[in-house]
Amino acid sequence: MNILQISTYDHAGGAEAIAYALFRAYARRGMASYLAVGEKRGHDDHVLQIPRAHVENRWRRFWLKAEQRVYARGALKRMCRRMAALGEPRRWLERQLGIEDFHFPGSARLLDLPPHPPDILHAHNLHGGYFDLRLLPFFSARRPFFITLHDAWLLSGHCVHPMACGRWQRGCGHCPDISRPIAIKRDASAYNWRRKQKIFERSRLYVATPSRWLMDKVARSMLQPAVMEARVIPNGIDLQVFRPGDQMEARRLLDLDPHALLVLFVGRVTRRSPWKDYLTMEAMVSRVASVWKGRPVTFLFLGESGEAQRMGPVTVLLRDFEPDRQRVAAYYRAADVYIHAARADTFPNAVIEAMACGLPVVATAVGGIPEQVQDGRTGFLVPAADPDAMAARLLQLLNNADLRGRMAAEAARVARERFDRERMVDDYLAWYKQVLSTASF
Repeated sequence: MNILQISTYDHAGGAEAIAYALFRAYARRGMASYLAVGEKRGHDDHVLQIPRAHVENRWRRFWLKAEQRVYARGALKRMCRRMAALGEPRRWLERQLGIEDFHFPGSARLLDLPPHPPDILHAHNLHGGYFDLRLLPFFSARRPFFITLHDAWLLSGHCVHPMACGRWQRGCGHCPDISRPIAIKRDASAYNWRRKQKIFERSRLYVATPSRWLMDKVARSMLQPAVMEARVIPNGIDLQVFRPGDQMEARRLLDLDPHALLVLFVGRVTRRSPWKDYLTMEAMVSRVASVWKGRPVTFLFLGESGEAQRMGPVTVLLRDFEPDRQRVAAYYRAADVYIHAARADTFPNAVIEAMACGLPVVATAVGGIPEQVQDGRTGFLVPAADPDAMAARLLQLLNNADLRGRMAAEAARVARERFDRERMVDDYLAWYKQVLSTASF
């Protein structure tokens, strides 16, 4: 099988990590595996850069190169970007009107990028400024075209998480928040929704989601007429990396207090994320600090920068993003409890990584998280934006070592059973083979 996956980057967040893990796993199993990306950040020869949209526009290319040369100078950088926009006036005008940008002609060359034509196309996030969505009917008529949805962008007029808004089910328009990612400058959400609907009406897609929560949205969306077959395939992680281990050894490696109870959160620029809920976690820390009377507690936020803070027996540590997965696993093993507050989340990898390392999880019951954490067995689920409820459940765990131990063992068992990367790979390969054996292209 020749498999070509499509992703925004080769190395980035959760969706990109899943695409890259599948890409590497297919190669290990003897497949001709390639990954086409909007921006290549690594050096793997089988990761293929999709040609950028502006390569044939000399004016735009000149000013974008100029922008890179004056990167640190804000005013000059903005001027270069505006000058580059003059090279594509129609595209600039559409952006001012709030129309989603699909003008990425380089993505038309996908089938020609690998050395041999792919048997399977498998896309992940198609937003991020690199793929022309209007090509879906073309590609899906020529190859089995799989899409794994990691968010709801394909279902809406611009946003990746509609939150409580239900307009995506009936055509968008009158958008309550055009600044919600992926932001638009004017409310063209109804136009964007109709354009996607027309594209999907002419497409044949095999759709996967990591959670039933997101698949339920697909079934109620304008994407549904394009769905040839749909499957829920939970994300998987490398259980050789993310596994229980010696807590004290991990703390020595990471220079962490061997005597304190350690509460961990792993994210990236969480304070600026519209989907994570750093404010709730901050408020929860204050509530814990105000009542805690036991041994010292350390809250460690991995993926943030700043000075350590002390509130009586509670210390808050902020440590920069850690790209080394082995060291990230060591942080999980060093901890006693994992916390995860979010406003919206499809199926966060950090939650299942924590479980696999033997941590009970206290998390908000949003999106696909209730399909990861079994309330009362592998951790606790709490309402969104409720620091009191999160603090109460965390204190329950911090005060009861036996409860922590039981939940930790059950979390590791569930992770081994449900979230193994090899199970995810098996599921996708079996699906590919079934479609290739039955479909005519």
